[in-house]
Amino acid sequence: MSLESELAALHKPLLRFAQLQLRNDSLAEDVVSETFVALLEKPDNFEGRSSLRTYATGILKFKIIDVLRQRGREVHVEPLDDQSMDDALDALFQKDGHWQEPPAAWRQPEKALEQSQFFETLQACVDRLPAKLARIFMMREWLEQDTTDICRELGITTSNCGVMLYRARMQLRECLERNWFAGAPR
Repeated sequence: MSLESELAALHKPLLRFAQLQLRNDSLAEDVVSETFVALLEKPDNFEGRSSLRTYATGILKFKIIDVLRQRGREVHVEPLDDQSMDDALDALFQKDGHWQEPPAAWRQPEKALEQSQFFETLQACVDRLPAKLARIFMMREWLEQDTTDICRELGITTSNCGVMLYRARMQLRECLERNWFAGAPR
């Protein structure tokens, strides 16, 4: 089976994952396409230590994080009534040229691909969760969003978010105990 045909088979699950996280079909299509381009441009980077799906999901995860960070880094500048746009932009920076509030540091994606067999099992367990629980779990645990941000984005209360995270974790624990810890290689 060629790489292109294997990627075609992965389109639907990767798109579902991206849609679950981004809640925007066109952005989800974009990040999946970018993932495929990354894989096709450098096919030798896939060393076969994990399944292609796990490898592609790892790349997709960081494409999604890039989109979410970009959204968070976009600064909407509205000048005050007595202020020009240049003055409003200058207010974002200190006199020495540094940001008043610097963007968050980037993380290293290589570490996300460690223990590939475990992550394959975890991904299969996440795929079995109800869509809303899976989304909240992924936002909190994989994308490392604050509970406040999750609640604001989903329009839920903090206590509702806590209950949903608890349910997701319990279902994942049960699934991992059956499919990983009960005899899978460690």
